[in-house]
Amino acid sequence: MAKSYWLMKSEPDAYSWDDLMAEGEGTWDGVRNHRAANNLRAMKPGDQAFFYHSNIGKEIVGIVEISAGGIVDPTDPEGKWAAVKVKPVRKLGRAVTLREIKANPTLADMELVRLSRLSVAEIKPTEWQEVLRMSGE
Repeated sequence: MAKSYWLMKSEPDAYSWDDLMAEGEGTWDGVRNHRAANNLRAMKPGDQAFFYHSNIGKEIVGIVEISAGGIVDPTDPEGKWAAVKVKPVRKLGRAVTLREIKANPTLADMELVRLSRLSVAEIKPTEWQEVLRMSGE
């Protein structure tokens, strides 16, 4: 089965790449947007996601792997919202900024650009490869 790619946003002053590195495995929770939650529900172990620092930095800083999917958000007392567990794969050699992404015509249809408020977005394989190229990998 093909691997899927995602982008997951976090405010670095709330939960940063360094926080995930220190934990070794983190729970991606607190998402209260239906489309973003559906993206979380679609994630399978082995899928990969870009870790994006929102608000401060506005840049893709690393790659995570989904280590567990289909879990109920532990911060939701009603049990309606989804969560996943993630493990860091690697920090990008060079962070890729939102400004660079928006300036790249190849990435014009990327959900990060089109649906800027979406906290968990799907990434097409061609977009994944282009961001990796931009990071120097």
